[in-house]
Amino acid sequence: MLILHPLETDYSYLDKESEEIMQSTIAWFEAKGKHKLTDDDRNFVWYADFLAFVKENKIFAKLMTPTGYGSSDQAQWNTARIAAFTEICGFYGLCYWYTYQVSSLGLGPIWMSDNETVKKRAAQLLDEGHIFAFGLSEKEHGADIYSSDMTLTKNADGSYTANGGKYYIGNGNKAGMVSVFGLQAENKEHVCFVVDSQHPNYHLIKNVVNSQSYVSQFELKDYPIAESDILHKGRDAWDAALNTVNINKYNLGWATIGICSHAMYEAINHASHRNLYGKFVTDFPHIKALFVRAYTRLVATRLFTFRATDYMRSASAEDRRYLLYNPLVKMKVTTEGEHIVNDLWDVIAAKGFERDMYFNMAARDIRALPKLEGTVHVNMALIIKFMPNYFFNPAEYPEIAQRYDAVQDDFMFAQGPTKGLSKIQFHDYKAAYAAYDLPNVNLFVEQIDVLKETLMMAGPTPEQQKDIDFLLSVGELFTLVVYGQLILENAKIWKLNNDLVDQIFEVFVGDFSKFALQIYSKPSSTEKQTEYALKMIKKPIADTERTTRIWKEQVYALKDTYEMAKEGRALVAN
Repeated sequence: MLILHPLETDYSYLDKESEEIMQSTIAWFEAKGKHKLTDDDRNFVWYADFLAFVKENKIFAKLMTPTGYGSSDQAQWNTARIAAFTEICGFYGLCYWYTYQVSSLGLGPIWMSDNETVKKRAAQLLDEGHIFAFGLSEKEHGADIYSSDMTLTKNADGSYTANGGKYYIGNGNKAGMVSVFGLQAENKEHVCFVVDSQHPNYHLIKNVVNSQSYVSQFELKDYPIAESDILHKGRDAWDAALNTVNINKYNLGWATIGICSHAMYEAINHASHRNLYGKFVTDFPHIKALFVRAYTRLVATRLFTFRATDYMRSASAEDRRYLLYNPLVKMKVTTEGEHIVNDLWDVIAAKGFERDMYFNMAARDIRALPKLEGTVHVNMALIIKFMPNYFFNPAEYPEIAQRYDAVQDDFMFAQGPTKGLSKIQFHDYKAAYAAYDLPNVNLFVEQIDVLKETLMMAGPTPEQQKDIDFLLSVGELFTLVVYGQLILENAKIWKLNNDLVDQIFEVFVGDFSKFALQIYSKPSSTEKQTEYALKMIKKPIADTERTTRIWKEQVYALKDTYEMAKEGRALVAN
């Protein structure tokens, strides 16, 4: 299915154990019911019921324990099944996704370390149903660990003492282990160590957000640390922090996709049954246009993110292309989520504020995802580093296949140093575009060609290279090229019909023109750059018959196919 349908999506493409995890998770949420789901959200109820379900079924233990450490033979860090699980969690509520996400972040530095004692302890805690936390950011410095006030001081007997505070740390109230980043007092080098949130020297201050999620502020006061509690020192600590974020920022895309999918069902159900001025809302042309655009963007996010999964799972020291695709999942997919929800909100209007609607949660929570695990600006600055090699220095790689196999993604914990990003090469993007001869795909290729010529003949000046505002617009254009490439790769794998492919690129041609107009309008743009920007602005090729087919066969067809039962429903096992 092109978007998630909890009652009909077939997970048989995964192994049997993973399929059971997904179906049992959906069954738990459906039994909980919409009333309880929205009521818990409204009253900031800690999701102890969800964590009890996770514990009973050892779900986190199976999904987040590397092969060889867990009590279950099925335990493995497998990005394909993590994708399916996090999409489901997002579909029902961001808080359920969030407790998984921050546990995953907390475990990253542990599994990347050589500390077998801590690894075995973490596996045991997972088996017992504990959650984890990632103690990186601080109140005064955010995620700038260069300036950390958390210090680890070595004592005369060889032990250590930790002092300092952390801020905005999910699961910090209950985590069995918190991976904490700070500086060594003696040499100011980075260090990562683990603490227990229930230790008397761990002082929980408060939840800093209005949410079911507990996003903590805590302080360590003379917290005793043994050598056996230390995970990383020096450069290794820095690399572990960045690599942990590189792995897990990907999950934000799936939370976005899950949220938008549920919002889509609520919007089409409401609009198709609401009669205004003698017509159903879904009969109005502008409503059809909003729905088709939202649906088109939603399918595109899923196509891209599934394909990015294949590259993550196939990554190696010789193939690190995923380091471009991952920030795109985090940045592009999450911002697309905002556009999708905005369009759907224009359809259902005041209904979106109602307390018993999932949409009320979606409209609020979709705003958070572009701002977590590095802002859009931070990820864009990273993405731009890849642009020269992507456009002008391609390399040959074996074709990456679809990856649903039940094996562990070992390279995720063996990524090594985080340096040398600008040296990473990519396969030639033109092959994906050449596989399609469709009006809007061809028009989009024309825009790409002008962008490349711009970079060669009128690239950013030294001053513009320091101007983040200018580079953001250039980066948006580059982002669209990569985004479109992976979407086309996956459209071919999924055998997507040409109607929907061309509809996606009708949207992208318009987006590309919008960002080109931004470059044209910037005070810092040179005369040559403005000339090229005007050449990039193209009018998308509309096809009323194509759009009508998509509306009838794919969008309006979603009407009444899914609605979460208010008081819950028991699902019959397959």
